[in-house]
Amino acid sequence: MPTHKRIRMFNTKDTYPEQKLDNDLCQVVVAKGTMVFVRGQIGQNLDTAENVGIGDVVAQTEQAMANIKMLLDEAGSELSHICKITIYLVDPRYREAVYRVIGKWLKGVFPVSTGVVISALARPEWLVEVDVTAVIPDA
Repeated sequence: MPTHKRIRMFNTKDTYPEQKLDNDLCQVVVAKGTMVFVRGQIGQNLDTAENVGIGDVVAQTEQAMANIKMLLDEAGSELSHICKITIYLVDPRYREAVYRVIGKWLKGVFPVSTGVVISALARPEWLVEVDVTAVIPDA
């Protein structure tokens, strides 16, 4: 019996064909029935793989948070159950705009938060990536 539930499985060979990778991954893992780990989300529509808000960090953050909400719903959790959030920025000047968007989505949630400035994300058009850990209450 598996100890993890995997949601929205995918393979990197489909997501990054130019990189010639072949890794089996997923968007969300629910561990031992109560912990939900959401893969880093970017400004990309999960259903169409269309990049959203190219050059617009606010639009990309909105899409990342919409993805997170949708994935948590699919996993049986919700935004209010987020315990930890990590925000990756390619430019520290984006911090205020990104944190304003995330603050709107997580008003009253009070997760622990880590912000990291990095040199690049997997694609040059991506400006921000957000991952979260949440719980499923009473699971």
